[in-house]
Amino acid sequence: MKTTLKSILLVSALLLPMASFAADGDSIGTKVEDTVITAKVKAALAKDKAVSATDIKVETDSNGLVQLSGVAKTKAEADKAVQLAKNVKGVTAVKDDIVVAQ
Repeated sequence: MKTTLKSILLVSALLLPMASFAADGDSIGTKVEDTVITAKVKAALAKDKAVSATDIKVETDSNGLVQLSGVAKTKAEADKAVQLAKNVKGVTAVKDDIVVAQ
């Protein structure tokens, strides 16, 4: 009996984070896919020497729309970040909210 109760508590504890995903309206699979797209965009920015990946924030919505924000040193850097994001598999569109430093 104690083993069954412990098993139920363990399963409940493991499923609790998944319930919070479902409460947001998106499926767990969608949340994971968004996170993967965000990670791939960040990796693409980090690999490129012309882009300062630490100054550009990346967010992905459930439709594959990537929003870039933050600060770029030049317009060319901002444009390169947008192009890199567009080339990532799974990205449907890119919203460019990057500000160019003066």
